[in-house]
Amino acid sequence: MVRFKHFVAASAALATLGSLAACAPDSGAKNGARGGVFTTVDANNPITPGAPMNPYNANGNSFVSFNTMRLGWDKKNPLNPNDNFPGLAKSWEMKGDSLIVHLQDGAKWSDGTPVTLDDLKLSMALGYTQSAAAVGARGLTEGLNVSSVEPAGAGAFEFKQAPGTKNLTFTKQVLGQVIVNAKVYGHLVPADMWDIIHASQQVDPAKAKDVKAAAAKLTGVGKQVSAFAPQKDISAGPFVVRKLNPGSVILDKNKNFYAAKKVGPSQVVVRHYSGNEQIWGFMKNGELDAAPFTAIPENVLKQIESKGYQRTESVSYVQASLAFNQSRAPYDKKEVRQGLAYLLDRAAATKVGQPVGGQTAAAPTGMVGQMTQAWLTKDQSSALEPYAHDTAKAEALFKKAGLTKKGGKWYLANGKQWKMTLQTVNGFSDWISASTVIANQLSSAGIDTKPQLSADFGKYQEDMAAEKFDVGWWLTAVGSTARGDFQRLYGESDGFTANGDKASHTDKKGSGNWMHGPVNVTVGGKRVNPGDLTAQLAGLDNESAKPIINQLAQVTAQEVPVIPIWDYTNVKFYNEKNFTNFPKNGQDDLLGNFPGTWMAQGYIQPKK
Repeated sequence: MVRFKHFVAASAALATLGSLAACAPDSGAKNGARGGVFTTVDANNPITPGAPMNPYNANGNSFVSFNTMRLGWDKKNPLNPNDNFPGLAKSWEMKGDSLIVHLQDGAKWSDGTPVTLDDLKLSMALGYTQSAAAVGARGLTEGLNVSSVEPAGAGAFEFKQAPGTKNLTFTKQVLGQVIVNAKVYGHLVPADMWDIIHASQQVDPAKAKDVKAAAAKLTGVGKQVSAFAPQKDISAGPFVVRKLNPGSVILDKNKNFYAAKKVGPSQVVVRHYSGNEQIWGFMKNGELDAAPFTAIPENVLKQIESKGYQRTESVSYVQASLAFNQSRAPYDKKEVRQGLAYLLDRAAATKVGQPVGGQTAAAPTGMVGQMTQAWLTKDQSSALEPYAHDTAKAEALFKKAGLTKKGGKWYLANGKQWKMTLQTVNGFSDWISASTVIANQLSSAGIDTKPQLSADFGKYQEDMAAEKFDVGWWLTAVGSTARGDFQRLYGESDGFTANGDKASHTDKKGSGNWMHGPVNVTVGGKRVNPGDLTAQLAGLDNESAKPIINQLAQVTAQEVPVIPIWDYTNVKFYNEKNFTNFPKNGQDDLLGNFPGTWMAQGYIQPKK
């Protein structure tokens, strides 16, 4: 998985710094203390000078929910992944294997032209061209299996699934795609684009070479798409980019937006940031109307609250964990990984790393606590080892793994002293702070440990895939679907690639498999393949999925491929000095979305 840029809790300097002074908003707007101008930072996207206004570019200057639109907005319902707020689609329903989508009345682009069939077909086609990195950075959904998009009556369109597939999250995948203007992006795809897509969807083993060739063509198109720089922003969202500077971007209200009458601000200013500290500074100066999830120490929190900021909290389906390259000694032994889980005082690390936006993780299930509660029974949860802090158990497991302790230091089976480098990323303040605590804990226990910083997250990901690290931080339990959670552990990073309800596996160097977990594991007296189990979840209803999820939780708790340190809490801030009617605590589905989504539903209105 990529490190999602919208998790500012551990964000780094993800863009080249320009001037940090915000563009001055227009002075002609009449509403609110500053003329109806809503100022924020986009947790998904620090402004990148020189990058195109392109949602498919990993550093593109596009802003989800403001000028980048989707058909729907995910409510992040753990038991119903297809639960969405309306976006460009006002309603939808599954009919057999097809999704029928009804567009909003008056769904138009900012140039006044309607959203058309061509726009929808192209947008689905472009979804196939995007790499996993683009998927993560821009919220596109993996596993898209649309075979065609056809008209289905006035304002209605039919999205058909690829033949032979059974995808219970098909609605989520379609609604979650970025919708772009065919007149702007259409020239980037070949005339036979859908023929290429159909070739890539073949499941006949005899067609493997054709599938590979088609996938290569799609990747090539994807590179052209991500590099494309539109000359002008044509938006189907509530706002459209008017001016882009290194320090901020000005977006004007889109008068042609289907729900323009509900949108309160006349203008949005999105400010560039280089890390958590800068966002704190904006709030300490009272410069933002709202701020996203940010790692904040308690003393800074008090300063921010003294400026009139209020906090909201909602579930964040993300976990901060330590991950292992299990091909390297001593991490190749599960007893060592289990022992480390016992040895670490996770509560102490959380108190320093995420005192405001984190809860100490419980048992390593592969899911955050709320997901575990939703999918496992109390008996199933209680049967999993929670790895409560216990030095004696840790030492017993180390000795079982063949390690010895002499003079207060641990030694490996080959006689060398056990020394650990804990890799993290420059600017990720919560990871860095917690790494210091963890290093002190391990060093005191006889495992000499030092934190080491990667310059930025891009380099961190490259080096992790190249297996340059034994132990490093990793985001786990990402997303509100169980399959997505287990894909983090038993997907590409562990050498598994889903093929229907089975998964192929590779240990080949350079394949992206840096975790090197076992292909088969015995739990509860049964031998299971975690990659296959994860693949099966795509086609199972809730009741059928529950026993599979329980097996995967057992595998994770037993094998400890990662040690979860904390579950993130989605803490957001707002200041009612200029605007009112922000989503509040208890509105988890809204708070998990972006401010433009709130505005399209009538939230955030200027004070009179």
